[in-house]
Amino acid sequence: MTDFDDLRAVFINCTLKRSPELSNTQGLIDASAAIMAKNDVQVTQVRAIDHEIATGVQPDMTAHGWAVDEWPELQRQVMDAHILVLAGPIWLGDNSSVMKRVIERLYGNSGLLNDHGQYAYYGRVGGCLLTGNEDGVKHCAMNILYSLQHIGYTIAPQADAGWIGEAGPGPSYLDPGSGGPGNDFTNRNTTFMTWNLMHLARLLADNGGIPARGNQRTEWDAGCRFDFENPEYR
Repeated sequence: MTDFDDLRAVFINCTLKRSPELSNTQGLIDASAAIMAKNDVQVTQVRAIDHEIATGVQPDMTAHGWAVDEWPELQRQVMDAHILVLAGPIWLGDNSSVMKRVIERLYGNSGLLNDHGQYAYYGRVGGCLLTGNEDGVKHCAMNILYSLQHIGYTIAPQADAGWIGEAGPGPSYLDPGSGGPGNDFTNRNTTFMTWNLMHLARLLADNGGIPARGNQRTEWDAGCRFDFENPEYR
């Protein structure tokens, strides 16, 4: 039996609804978070819209004209976690504006380095959850997972899950009679995603993250080229 009790996970809910308004995305987050909690992962949930998150791609936007920016504190929670799950609704077939803002702020810290000279998100695992009553789950997941791997997160197999009703106006995930919470396809994918995130986070944590060879920004800047040969200089 694998031990996960030293792992930490953060779920960021990118709903457009402020607390305490019902969030359908929260329903799917709760299903995944419950599996982690049963396996002793320390879980933190954040509803992004409840926080004053400034627009921009710098670590702290108060240094760039914004009076308030709560992102730096949220960033600390992200950096303390082995697992990050971004979750949100689908609007017009795409991710919510809140999701876009969160990804931009994550990107704003992607130039930070860890103790090995690698980009700071190395050694962390990312996944995503999506809900809606229109098409777009795979499109939204591709956008999120590409963004996470681009800034340094490791993506587990089948690291996304979602639920949508019939195309067009209709019930949302938690609406009575929607069939969302009982949908076997969604429940299976959510379960597999959750376990794959935990397994991969365990592997990375036990092995010191991604090996620091061929990917150290500090070494590249110092002139090391890690066996790369540029034909122009032969």
